[in-house]
Amino acid sequence: MLDAQPVDPTVCPLCGQSNQCAGQVERATGVKQPPCWCNTATFSAELMARIPEQARRLACVCAACASQSLSNW
Repeated sequence: MLDAQPVDPTVCPLCGQSNQCAGQVERATGVKQPPCWCNTATFSAELMARIPEQARRLACVCAACASQSLSNW
C-alpha cells in the first residue's frame, strides 16, 4: 500500500502552481496579509468536485483554476 503524499497548502491541488493563499503567506512569514482573493471568489460545484479528497480543506485552489472553471461553467 502506498502512503499518500502530504498536502502542501501553498500549492493548488489542481494545477500544482502556487495558490497565492494570503493565509499561508501570513503563517509562513508572520506578516499580516490583506484578505485573501478567495474570500470574494465564487467556486463552482464542478471545480470543488475536481479537488482530490486528500487535499480538500487543506490546500486552496489558485485564482487561475478558479477563473478557468467559471469561464467553463
